[in-house]
Amino acid sequence: MLGRSGLSRTGSFRPENLGQNALHMIGHLCFTLFVIGVLVFTIIAATYEPKNPIFRPSTKIETFLTSSSNATFRSDNTVVRTGEDFMVSNQTAFATFINAKDVVETKEGSTDEISLSRCEGDWKEPIDCKDPEVFHLMMKVVIERFEDIHFYQFGKPAPGPKENTCDMAWRFRPKEGKAVAFFKDYRRFVIKRSKKCKLSVVSIGDYHSGVNARKKKRKNQKPGFEQGGVPLPVVGEPINDSLPVVESEIAFSRGKYLIYAGGGDRCKNMNHYLWSFLCALGEAQYLNRTLVMDLTLCLSSIYTLSNEDEEGKDFRFYFDFEHLKETASVLDQQQFWEDWNKWQRQDGLTLYLVEDSWVTPMQLSEVKDSLIMRKFGSVEPDNYWYRVCEGETESVIRRPWHLVWKSRRLMDIVSAIASRLNWDYDSVHIVRGDKARNSDLWPNLAQDTSPNTLISTLQGKIEDGRNVYVATNEPNMSFFNPLKDKYSTHFLEDYKDLWDENSEWYSQTKELNYGIPVDFDGYMRASVDTEVFFRGKKQIETFNDLTDDCKEGVNTCNTATS
Repeated sequence: MLGRSGLSRTGSFRPENLGQNALHMIGHLCFTLFVIGVLVFTIIAATYEPKNPIFRPSTKIETFLTSSSNATFRSDNTVVRTGEDFMVSNQTAFATFINAKDVVETKEGSTDEISLSRCEGDWKEPIDCKDPEVFHLMMKVVIERFEDIHFYQFGKPAPGPKENTCDMAWRFRPKEGKAVAFFKDYRRFVIKRSKKCKLSVVSIGDYHSGVNARKKKRKNQKPGFEQGGVPLPVVGEPINDSLPVVESEIAFSRGKYLIYAGGGDRCKNMNHYLWSFLCALGEAQYLNRTLVMDLTLCLSSIYTLSNEDEEGKDFRFYFDFEHLKETASVLDQQQFWEDWNKWQRQDGLTLYLVEDSWVTPMQLSEVKDSLIMRKFGSVEPDNYWYRVCEGETESVIRRPWHLVWKSRRLMDIVSAIASRLNWDYDSVHIVRGDKARNSDLWPNLAQDTSPNTLISTLQGKIEDGRNVYVATNEPNMSFFNPLKDKYSTHFLEDYKDLWDENSEWYSQTKELNYGIPVDFDGYMRASVDTEVFFRGKKQIETFNDLTDDCKEGVNTCNTATS
């Protein structure tokens, strides 16, 4: 009986059932391996910390403000850090960008020509810029010609003004230097077709010469480019920084607004201005309200050509307003008051007045009125806007630095200068003048910056014969003549055609300024000088400094290290 019973239990292992059992066992094994794989992946995803601090949720922008690395250098014309500078702190996040060079085959010893796979009609016919072989030739030549940049994307060529010209645009980033933005260039190509149907590139025009390849910005197109969720500015794209308007009376009446009025922040240095402005913007975001902002600035005398404070400067001269209005809810003050006066009474819009900066945003979170107005007094420093974000508020309101980028018009000048140097140069920053010699904020090297000192400083750090961009506050360029024996020196003034009356910058800022020409002031000069300096392959700083903010009472003092 026992034997028969044992045989009956193992009946499933009879020869006719073995194949079916094997399939069941393999299925169970595969499912088990799948479950284990999911568990392992879940554990890794939950515990992984990316190397790049940009992508860490715990990263605080405030730590960037006090960091000594890559500090924008200071002189009498102090240059403030803006949102895109934060991303410069770690470049590894951008190492995986697609390089267009990977999709265009290049060979050592190749020439700027190709043979057409087909040759029909007269060889003297106009060049067809839409021909894929023409496109391929143009890409190949550009990649071989500009070895110091990474190409990200090429646009399709457009016909030029002549039958043998084509315009082409591309996005790129320099291989070296502290630049996190994308840049866009578009140039004009002169192309020749031989009797044997060989195409060759005769010449490539200067920076932004290929205007037919410059596409107009599409409606609702955002002013930048996202990589891994991080927005990046694209320098060279068309700019639309027109003032935002409220679509209708209903939309305006349903809105909630915040405005700061008065105070002692007017005509202070740009660091002070931005520290206060971002406090206001941070509070508006915390309260879920639209910030009503004054787009006219008072430029401090430390930046002006007249050496006096100058009112009426446009925010858009210095910062990227298109990016700000696309990423934050803001309205121009003048437009707001026109709408308010038009609809306030008939729609029953109410105002809540706050005259004490010590009233915290948390205390205002339940206010239902249409407009909250913070009115600041006349006694400094208690009437500074940034006082709102001090004390217990400091841990609640986070200044949205990522919303403020430098003016792309100024950055376009930076790109043009670097392009003329083929993005292949080293840079040095030199501070001179009474402040450098007399102030105890400057070390000995800056106090005794003589030509011999400069040469000895650069000896062994920069190779002889290199292109060297000198960022400096020294107006007498003859001071640097000894450097010309060893290097090919370049200065900001060498490129003044980029902001003179024939330049694109001049015409655009004049239009913003209601037809009145705009001075290329000290802040603009220092801003461009700084950015060109940071795009050098090697960067030599000859000083330490403590910013004027420390003396203004602003608690964002940064130290630039040599």
